[in-house]
Amino acid sequence: MGWTQEIEAAAGRIAGHVVETPVMRCGGFGLDHPVEMKLEQFQHTGSFKARGAFNTLLGSEVPAAGVVAASGGNHGAAAAYGARALGYPVHIFVPELAGPSKIALIERIGADLTVVPGEYANALTMAQQHEARSGAMQIHAYDAPATVAGQGTLIREWERQGLQADTILIAVGGGGLIAGALAWLQGARKVVAVEPETSCALHAARVAGHPVDVEVSGIAANALGARRIGEICFDLATRRGTQTVLVTDTAIRSAQTALWQERRILVEPAGATALAALMSGAYRPEPGERLAVLVCGANIAPDPLNPDNSA
Repeated sequence: MGWTQEIEAAAGRIAGHVVETPVMRCGGFGLDHPVEMKLEQFQHTGSFKARGAFNTLLGSEVPAAGVVAASGGNHGAAAAYGARALGYPVHIFVPELAGPSKIALIERIGADLTVVPGEYANALTMAQQHEARSGAMQIHAYDAPATVAGQGTLIREWERQGLQADTILIAVGGGGLIAGALAWLQGARKVVAVEPETSCALHAARVAGHPVDVEVSGIAANALGARRIGEICFDLATRRGTQTVLVTDTAIRSAQTALWQERRILVEPAGATALAALMSGAYRPEPGERLAVLVCGANIAPDPLNPDNSA
């Protein structure tokens, strides 16, 4: 099957297991044009990751050893939620930089959890070792066809909700979501990749001509801090000539604050990264260009209702 058929199949597979998240069109944010937004932070566990996790689980024969996943936090929570909902054992590996809010979420879901020193790549190594040792099934955070097809259902859903935009801005970490968007849209709309200056695996790969390792840091690193872009994303982004835009931590924090102050939308820094490209001028639209921004990532730290749980 081609990507369109894979995403259609994924949509049917995960129906009833994921939330159809709301959309809105609004002005403000210091912009002179309205923006369409999809509020995917209302998805199970606070991010789009549940889509890919459920598609993988429902489309696979899960072994008796259950499921294993490595994550900066959001994917781990989604994989844990999906596995627990379907009755499978699950072990999640996260790096320390995931932060207490996301770690606490995974613990509340009931997964076995190992917190690994360092960054996401270290957690992935340990998850792969667990997979080899136990026979558990790995759910990759971003670079697997089932994950990408599941994430692609988000854009399919948005179009069915009346998306009008010419251009969609999407924050990028490992590239699973933007790969799903590119796979579904097939060039029908412009897709802009937005990355923090300090965690920009796709931008670095586009410059080098192939995926390369990058250093990761900054306020969005626990969601967008992939050391290397996924091969699927790189291939799709290269074939579509996808534009990459970099934003500073200051711009991300300003967008995060604006979402709260102007619309009472509370998201983690990664969830505000795409909007930051518009507010900061890192992406400058053409006159009359209709714009859409994906807002995603509800697992803010510190937890606003548990202030002792600091970032």
